[in-house]
Amino acid sequence: MKVNYLVRRALNMNYKAMWEKIGSIHEKTGRSRLSILRDMRRCAVKYGAGYMDYDLFEMYDLTPEQRDTYLTRGRNNDIVVKYNDKTRMDDFGDKIRFNARFEKFLHRDWVAVTGDNREEVLSFLSRHDTFMAKPARGSCGWGIEKLSTAGFPSPDALYDRLAEKAPLLELEEVIKQHPAVAAIYPGAINTVRMVTIRGKSGKVYLVTAMFRIGNGKFVDNFNSGGMVAPMDPATGTVTDRALDKQKNLYENHPATGTPIKGFTFPDWDRAVALVTEAAQVIPEVGYVGWDVCFTPDGPCLVEGNQFPGHDIYQLPVHTPDKIGIMPRFRAIEAEEARRGG
Repeated sequence: MKVNYLVRRALNMNYKAMWEKIGSIHEKTGRSRLSILRDMRRCAVKYGAGYMDYDLFEMYDLTPEQRDTYLTRGRNNDIVVKYNDKTRMDDFGDKIRFNARFEKFLHRDWVAVTGDNREEVLSFLSRHDTFMAKPARGSCGWGIEKLSTAGFPSPDALYDRLAEKAPLLELEEVIKQHPAVAAIYPGAINTVRMVTIRGKSGKVYLVTAMFRIGNGKFVDNFNSGGMVAPMDPATGTVTDRALDKQKNLYENHPATGTPIKGFTFPDWDRAVALVTEAAQVIPEVGYVGWDVCFTPDGPCLVEGNQFPGHDIYQLPVHTPDKIGIMPRFRAIEAEEARRGG
């Protein structure tokens, strides 16, 4: 773990929140606060795990060998630095630029609101009674609106409202998801986060996949009220129950009663082919978390994340063997070494 990364983390750390975590762990384990602090420090230096990782992955209950299998925030940062050229990462961070570069994989109508393309935006509004309005920048589903032209006195009035956010706004046709996926929860576009690495050899590896499910809102993001369930990336089958931010577990969706665990995605092979091809578009950004939607006509990209998260793929309830996903990254490194990548 790079020393400068640890120094930055130490300088920017929320020490009040850290002490609250230490207190919570003390109550659960009975261990002294000082011993917990010392162990946190060891995990930070050896595994790149901050206090949030230490608590989330319950590292206080893991052996050193188990701890070493977890993709921590520090390790994730190292992988991003290794594979992603920071000068190209804005092609993913800006949704308008992303849509322009990856339009082939979107399979839906969209338009940027630039402030000087009124007729183009009005034409889009004439084609879509309901649509999604997304900030050009942002994460976790924040700032996304589902709007209807019927809610405004005229198209011009709606355009004026949208133009207030120009040039940091883009509009998209509402995706119609596959009926089998909609049966689980129809109130949101439920996506699969598919994480790929494009090695130096040019081969694309599918590292992991997670089902993201809406629950009461029209977004499926885990940090915005949604749920996550692990998948077998080889088959596209959901292997365990869904978990929400409050640590509630669901074998069936609470709103529909439809089973989650055991669900197999339609057209999974096409989805793998989709992200494999998309991963070659900007080879300078080789580590990406793709959000993929499944429609009646096949899979499509919703967005790509140039700084994939690390937490949802190895939550304790989904890792009863207490083994994280770091071995998958090491296996990729080993294969790349054999390929000379």
